[in-house]
Amino acid sequence: MADIKIIGTPISNYVRAIRMLCEEKGVPYTLEPEMPHTPEVQAIHPAGQVPCLRHGDVTLFESKAIAHYIENHCPKPQFFPSDSLKSSLVEQWVSFVNVKVDRWIMREYVVPSLFFDEETGPDKEKLNAALPEIEQRLETLDKAVAGTGYLVGDSLTFADLNVVPMLVALTMFPETKEMLAKHKNLSAYVDKISARPSFQNTAPPEM
Repeated sequence: MADIKIIGTPISNYVRAIRMLCEEKGVPYTLEPEMPHTPEVQAIHPAGQVPCLRHGDVTLFESKAIAHYIENHCPKPQFFPSDSLKSSLVEQWVSFVNVKVDRWIMREYVVPSLFFDEETGPDKEKLNAALPEIEQRLETLDKAVAGTGYLVGDSLTFADLNVVPMLVALTMFPETKEMLAKHKNLSAYVDKISARPSFQNTAPPEM
């Protein structure tokens, strides 16, 4: 069967998480760079969002569904543990991060810090309103990784791959870089996972 094709822009944190999963599992894949809402993306995702997957006749959208497909396609090493509790905890952290962390870090801070009307500049009120919310999420994650250095158990899971690209995005801006650095457990966690080849090999082009 043909290699898995990951469709989406390399600057997307969710595209990167899926690429990291492929890298960690040794799954051959190709990246087809596409921005959201392009015809190739719209043909798979009804809302035109990335990432999408194409594998032979199979098409999928939504990163968690894609991650499960890749996990089942190549069961070892496991990134969704077979243990029922650990598997549920991975689902818990992926859901929390996708709903609460992605919103405040990526949607309410990182994206509007990078893309804005040149005439008016960034919306400072919007960015400042996001900072207390980001701080709360960082406190939660710092406590979560304090025990073992991972979100679930004592080894890397998809929950970690899913969140680290978002956390690294904070280091692009002095204020949020300083916020992350204050959380010693979380900062060490980010440094450890971002040093892995899977992270290094999926670096997006510089903005």
